[in-house]
Amino acid sequence: MKQNQSSRHTNEIAREKLASILMFEISDPDLTLVTITGVEVSVDRSFMRVYVTCEPDSYERTLMAFNRAKGRIRSLLGRSLGWRVTPELAFTIDNTTDEADRIARALEQVPPTLSVEKDEEGYPIVDDANTSVDEGDA
Repeated sequence: MKQNQSSRHTNEIAREKLASILMFEISDPDLTLVTITGVEVSVDRSFMRVYVTCEPDSYERTLMAFNRAKGRIRSLLGRSLGWRVTPELAFTIDNTTDEADRIARALEQVPPTLSVEKDEEGYPIVDDANTSVDEGDA
């Protein structure tokens, strides 16, 4: 969704209210270790996409818990926000932290070929002294 200053402010207010509801109003054990990473509210405020993150092995369980609690969360959110329309909620797993972890692990495991000195075109530089000795031995 297109972002401007007003929509970013609306998204942030909705994220804070939703986080407060999850923290203090919802008592589902499947939603205890969940973080809301972002919220996108439509321009007419009738739809809200909520991005959440949790442990990778509990993605399905978390989405099922959100779908079970969606009606209660929406009701509490409608009262909390005070908007004319209470937005329809859609929960989505945000796996950007998983991708960041995967990239960090890949960067820690540097392949040995990266330490080989290369020319400007990316080809390995061959030491001329070693090649002349090899040619002289043959």
